[in-house]
Amino acid sequence: MFDLPGQDSLFASDDAPVPAQPPKNEKRTVKAYQRGTGKKQRDDDCLNDTGLRFTADVPVEVIEHLPPELTGPEADQYEVIGSKTTFRLAQRASSYVVLKCERPVFRRKGTEKPITTPAPFNVLDNSLADVSLLAGLLVDKFQFHLPLYRQHQRIQQAGITVSRSTLTNLVKRAIDLLRPVVDAQTDNVLRSRVLAMDETPIKAGHQGRAGPQKGKMKSGWFWPLYGDADEVVFTYSNSRGRAHIEEVLSESFSGTLISDGYAAYARYAAAQESVTHAQCWVHGRRYFIEAQKDHPETVTDALQQIAKVYRNEEIIKTQGLTGEKKRQYRLDHSKPVVSDFFQWCRDQLAQGGLVPSDPLTKALNYVLSREASLTVFLENPDVQPDTNHLERALRPIPMGKKKWMFCWTELGAEHLGIIQSLISTCKLHDITPYTYLVDVLQRISQHPALEVSDLTPRLWKTRFAENPLRALIDPCHPDRQNPQPEATVHAH
Repeated sequence: MFDLPGQDSLFASDDAPVPAQPPKNEKRTVKAYQRGTGKKQRDDDCLNDTGLRFTADVPVEVIEHLPPELTGPEADQYEVIGSKTTFRLAQRASSYVVLKCERPVFRRKGTEKPITTPAPFNVLDNSLADVSLLAGLLVDKFQFHLPLYRQHQRIQQAGITVSRSTLTNLVKRAIDLLRPVVDAQTDNVLRSRVLAMDETPIKAGHQGRAGPQKGKMKSGWFWPLYGDADEVVFTYSNSRGRAHIEEVLSESFSGTLISDGYAAYARYAAAQESVTHAQCWVHGRRYFIEAQKDHPETVTDALQQIAKVYRNEEIIKTQGLTGEKKRQYRLDHSKPVVSDFFQWCRDQLAQGGLVPSDPLTKALNYVLSREASLTVFLENPDVQPDTNHLERALRPIPMGKKKWMFCWTELGAEHLGIIQSLISTCKLHDITPYTYLVDVLQRISQHPALEVSDLTPRLWKTRFAENPLRALIDPCHPDRQNPQPEATVHAH
């Protein structure tokens, strides 16, 4: 993903605070390089060698992390001889706080060997980022479309010095951890008996620095797949050709494929004995709407006939019909409407007077040429008459492009597809993406690889949602519970 630099001036106001400047006569001590290291000595406000620096205005919470030896029945056999300190940058909703973990260094009485309390588990080794920060970065960027450069500005305004490249790297590393979960979700989606597929464009990667196209971006495509268990995955390809459909579906999918009118889907389905192709009524309806200005009465008649089909669908939903009852209701009530509609379309063409370039001619030919695929839903109760459910699920991609515009690399586009697959599926199952990501980012390193599908949002909701793993900043975290003697919190 690429965030536009140099945008601060667009949002700055006359009332924006101006950083305080030191008096002209005040001398500032500049630390020299340490001999033999080639590195500059760090300023006093730098807390450790992880690069985490912050001002005195940043709230710091001190967590005393005690080991079982100092809280168990033999606690009087040990004495504390020192402590080790670990600093982490954590995030609350729209705010940042530094977690200061106090870890005693102790030894058993009568022995000389010191014991250092291990630091609390962290998702990324040797990282300044708490899992709350990782989840917050991902949710803010990919669910709420807040580019990293704006999140970086917000962190700076909180008094914390972290480079934007560090935030970019944290996002990349966190998404890489989630890749196996999305792979498992993709496998389950491809096992669906009814699958909806679509494509939406994205700019990703440079075309090259030389020649007339210097600095221009390549065109890429997201191909979202929506399975019958309400799971969606965003696959990426640098082309809109049929080859990607074959690559994704040919080995794993058999059943009914629902799509819009793009011919590549129809050609693929025609070549597969195990695939039935169904098409979307809403896309056909759009052709009639385009002709409404020139043929208001005729188009109104067409739209009213299509509306009867959707009124029947609403009745089916209201009555809670499923399976054979749903199929029979469609055959009794919607099939006559659909048959009359296609006959009406043929009659309109037979009357003559319509030139090939007329929008109404195009609309009539569009639906008549797809009559077989538009009637699949009548016989199969699991097939929806349109792809509206998929259109709603892929909205975050075009909405996000208005904020970040394009992906700097094709790898960045793949990362966008991975995280958006999980966030979109969380929303389909009424799961809070932040809670899910905080849990799964911590759980994935401990979870058996063969059972990684348990971490997909759909299964996670039934297995772990009632008692998810918490971030250290969360008051519900075990180390933060007041009844537990091994953890106390102090305000700084």
